[in-house]
Formats: sequence, structure tokens, C-alpha cells
Amino acid sequence: MIFKTSFAILLSLCLNIQHTSAQTYQVKIKTTMGDIVLSLSDSTPLHRDNFIKLCKDNFFDSTLFHRVINHFVIQAGDPDSKRAKDTATLGDGDLGYKVPFEYRETLFHKRGALGMARDDNPEKASSACQFYIVTGRLGHDSLYTKALNRTGKEVPQWKKEVYNKIGGAPHLDTRYTVFGEVVKGMDIVDRISVVKTNEKDRPLKNIKIIKTTVYKK
Repeated sequence: MIFKTSFAILLSLCLNIQHTSAQTYQVKIKTTMGDIVLSLSDSTPLHRDNFIKLCKDNFFDSTLFHRVINHFVIQAGDPDSKRAKDTATLGDGDLGYKVPFEYRETLFHKRGALGMARDDNPEKASSACQFYIVTGRLGHDSLYTKALNRTGKEVPQWKKEVYNKIGGAPHLDTRYTVFGEVVKGMDIVDRISVVKTNEKDRPLKNIKIIKTTVYKK
């Protein structure tokens, strides 16, 4: 499980988010370790527009990368992290609504994929604000077996070829919404992914998001 919090679906989500036009958007995340540029998919408009809205509202400013697991993911977006003590356990903060699941076969958990965290709700609805970037491992039999056990579906050959070439986390496919990918700054993601962490996977030294900027491609 990527994210744990109390389950609360907000059925009026679509009414509260002003939808952007059907164009490609990029977001630059300026962090204390460098810049990461994300490309947001137009095929997942609910997640795209929610993320853009939060960026434009400066929501992510001063939040931390609070969960880092090498060869898996780096995660950020917990509002509680903005003023958290160094010893605080993070990961439960949210905004009181969820984003409906938007599964797309062509958007999967390859290295560099951008996804939204969630709890174990049966609808697979996403957290409103906590996101992760996949670092992952190169594909191998144990990963594919884990994926089969988790999803009940074999990983397609064309996906295996990608996972074998660049790595990822195939066991998350069909379970979480992927809505974009890193297009610049994967070296920064890698630097974050290897920092020292405590037993709760929180970095010992805070890694902060300074500012997010939205661009039309």
C-alpha cells in the first residue's frame, strides 16, 4: 500500500475543479536538491486537472518528500509535512476528497512514472494530494510473479520489455493511477531516492519542494 488515510469520497470533485483544455501540460518542481520536470497525461484529465489546480494554488510549496524507498518510489504532497517536526511520522495528511481511479493501459509504473497515492479503498480512488515518482528495479521474474499475485493478470510482453530495459514497479499496475512521467531531472529523483532514511522511510534530512510551476507544452 502506498498511502494510508481515512476513506472519504467527494462526489462533487468534478464540480470543484476547473477543467483545463485538452492540451499537454508540464510542471516543474523546484526542490532543495534540484529541479524535476513532469509531463501530465491528457488521458487522465481528473488527475491532471487536480494536480494543476494544486500547483497553481501553491499547495505543494514547503511540503516534503516524506517517504523514500530506494529502488521503489519517492513520495511527497502530505500537507502535514509543511510544519512537521523532524521526528514526526508523515503520510496520513490529505485534503478531504479523493480523485476517481483513471486506469489507462498505456500509463504504467515504469521508471520515472508519476502516480497518485491512495489508501485501500475498493474504488482505487486516489489521494487528493500525495503523489509518487517510480524509481523501481529492472524487471525480473520475482517482480512479474508479484505483479501476477497482486493483480491476477500476467504482465504483457510489451510492458516486460520496457521494465527489463529501464526498470519500474509492475506490481503496482492496475492498482494505482499513473497520470504522467518525469521528462527532465530524473538524476534529481535518483539523488533523492538514495538519501538516508529512518525506520518509517522518512529522510533524515528534509527534502523540500520550494515551488511548482505549470507550463503549457
